[in-house]
Amino acid sequence: MTRDSDPTASTSTGSNAALLPVPDPADAVRRLPAWLACYGAAIALFHLWANTLGTLPTLWLNSLHLGLVGSFGGLLLACEARSAGVRAAGWAAALVLLAGGIYLLPAEEWLHRRGVRLVAGDFIAAAATIVAAWWLCARRTGWVIPLLGLLVSAYVLGLGRYLDGVLHFRGLGPERLLYRYYFSEEGLFGFTATISATFVFLFLLFSAFLLRSGAGEFILQLARAATRNLRGGPGYVAVVSSALTGTVSGSAIANTVSTGSITIPMMKRAGFPPAFAAGLETAASVGGQLMPPIMGAGAFLMAQYTGLPYLTIIGAALLPALLYFLSLMVAVRCQAARLPLPSPDMTAGAGPAGGGASAAGGRARMWRQGLAFLLPLAVVIGVLVAGFTPTFAAGTGIAAVIAASWFRPGGGMGWRAIGEALALGTRNAVPTALLLLCTGIVIGGLNMTGAAVGLSQMVIAWSGGWLPAALVLTALASLVLGMGLPVTAAYVMLAVVAVPALEELGLSLLAAHLLLFWWSQDSNVTPPVCLAAFAAAGIAECRPLRAGLQAWRLAKALYLVPLLFVFTPLIDGTPGERLLAAVPAAIGLTAFTVALAGGWRAAGDKPLPVIARLAWAAAGVALFTPGSGWQLAGTGLAVLLATHEFRRRPACGGGATVTGRA
Repeated sequence: MTRDSDPTASTSTGSNAALLPVPDPADAVRRLPAWLACYGAAIALFHLWANTLGTLPTLWLNSLHLGLVGSFGGLLLACEARSAGVRAAGWAAALVLLAGGIYLLPAEEWLHRRGVRLVAGDFIAAAATIVAAWWLCARRTGWVIPLLGLLVSAYVLGLGRYLDGVLHFRGLGPERLLYRYYFSEEGLFGFTATISATFVFLFLLFSAFLLRSGAGEFILQLARAATRNLRGGPGYVAVVSSALTGTVSGSAIANTVSTGSITIPMMKRAGFPPAFAAGLETAASVGGQLMPPIMGAGAFLMAQYTGLPYLTIIGAALLPALLYFLSLMVAVRCQAARLPLPSPDMTAGAGPAGGGASAAGGRARMWRQGLAFLLPLAVVIGVLVAGFTPTFAAGTGIAAVIAASWFRPGGGMGWRAIGEALALGTRNAVPTALLLLCTGIVIGGLNMTGAAVGLSQMVIAWSGGWLPAALVLTALASLVLGMGLPVTAAYVMLAVVAVPALEELGLSLLAAHLLLFWWSQDSNVTPPVCLAAFAAAGIAECRPLRAGLQAWRLAKALYLVPLLFVFTPLIDGTPGERLLAAVPAAIGLTAFTVALAGGWRAAGDKPLPVIARLAWAAAGVALFTPGSGWQLAGTGLAVLLATHEFRRRPACGGGATVTGRA
């Protein structure tokens, strides 16, 4: 029997693994009608061909991308909707987007023959396609981007003439606006559409193949084996598994749901409060988007914006991502030390990391299963290092997943599994594709009017040309945008407005983009929206707002680490300078975490007094302050505080313990 029938069934003999099976990512495809799953697989095959062997013009590729993925999204909505009206609207949107995507192919030639004059059919096709894309984007990702598109369009058409100063704009006519939005690469089919049709789609497809081949099972087994002897091990499992899942997943919400369905119940059974379990999984899943090599759509957007090599971007992003996950590991340690948790051997079970011959066999089985995860990642990184494009690397990685899956016990991916992975990739690409396509309209409108430059000048003016003030303004803008926009849209909006200002104030191009990308991640942990935290709260069975507040607190490194991009050589320095900058940063993050958690040493003991917590916070501030003198002082203070806590408090095992719980 092959693995096609149940590719992700857990094979671990540990107690934790037996309690909950690893979710099967193909279930989302198997619930679809067969004809829709086949359509999704065909769309994925088209994108594979277009990005590897095909030579389509960019505008044609982007229009077909909208037509195919958009129509799949409309049909998916129609199949999932309970209301007859929504079903009908989904079918209508699918037909309009498919027709609009195909219409552009011959219409481009017709338009040039007519001397760039739009006829009635052009007006209808352009307007209907844009409205259908906005409506479907609103159904999938919220109304913020479509409403911003409407506002920017009104500004272009004439609203700008009523504004003064740098935002004044005389306006364009409807014909010129629709031409730029639909028939050129300045709007719906601009560079964000190119990113969606190439890098993002191919890597989401690569992620779908990895997950369908059983990578999710290996990630959880590896995390359990690595943390089974640590107190509060399930908390570490959540952090490690989310970091590993982030290397193949482009969505914090998908990361939360896939790994959280395992780790959150594990943490609750181990004694962690439900809100903390939900918040930790959310914060760790958000960090998955910071972890190279995929980083959601962020690395590809940055490569397109900056013109820098993809490898340069992910190389610079690695150390900051590790610092983020270090802060989460310290938070788990602090929480585990203050709670009456079971001892490590009670929560770990007899999994692959145990002793004896059976444990050795379990570890060998785990690594054989993990070959389908590790080998394709190595292939992708090797192809990138060799100088090939990211799209070619993703296509090669997909082939490597299929080949490596046959080394797994129980057989490899057959035709059915490959078809399910293709359809899953298309399904996962729908929200991101719609978001990037509709964001292109907003960016196109801001660029064609010069409003993006005007807003950047306003940031510089309000900050008085002082970089720290500009950073505060940018952070506040990120916080506000995070309450209503998904991560990708928040990052794009910030990049359009703030990057020119930050560059003018002295930041390098890469440091400015990475800073904004990090700060835009708070849209998943910022109450009152924080969709990833809400998804985790549903699994943890706790109040969504409490989970969101916990995630916001635990994800504090999202705000702290980017400061190092500005004031230290963590991004722009040599490898040695980056490592030297990371050491005090790691100690400083530990100090901040201990200050917020109130201690990290004794189980069941009271939190640290306020003066001690302020001292830990002061150590963290000193360690994040540029200058070796400040960092040495902060390190010394942190060592003194840690020594005092070790002497004053009993070992972490000295508190109350829980018995009879697994």
